[in-house]
Amino acid sequence: MPLPLLARPRTAALAALLLALAGCGSPGVLPEADAPASLVILDEQAAAAAISRYRAQHGLGPVSVDAGLTRAASYQATANARAGRLSHDLGGTFTSRMSQAGLGRAHAAENLSAGSETFEQVFARWKASPEHNRNMLIPQLRRIGIARADAPTTRYRRYWALVLGG
Repeated sequence: MPLPLLARPRTAALAALLLALAGCGSPGVLPEADAPASLVILDEQAAAAAISRYRAQHGLGPVSVDAGLTRAASYQATANARAGRLSHDLGGTFTSRMSQAGLGRAHAAENLSAGSETFEQVFARWKASPEHNRNMLIPQLRRIGIARADAPTTRYRRYWALVLGG
């Protein structure tokens, strides 16, 4: 049954308030990055499918996109873009950031990159790098979050983060 006409604005306001509150931080959520860098939406499902196909070539199971890991990746990509450099320690140590995302270090990994224009390019770089490749092929890691942040005035212009968790 549709809502009475007078109840709709109140319902819409309540819904907007709930959505706004859902985005607010809590002790277990990574802080928002208030960067001049522009966070760009990318196709996380397509990235997970590509990584899953690659893992299958190595006898490993697939990965799926995890919203918490995507937030962690977004935070780190944006922190790197804002700083104009790559570091796993921007925005806190890797261990502290993974703890905030609900992961222990034993079952988490992170790949960063800068300068690649497309996911295909950054994925090729990660596969060609022994340490990044090893991260993508850890058998226990089954969930991912991936993000890209653009900072056109910096040296690399585009920053990538892939967070993998068990």
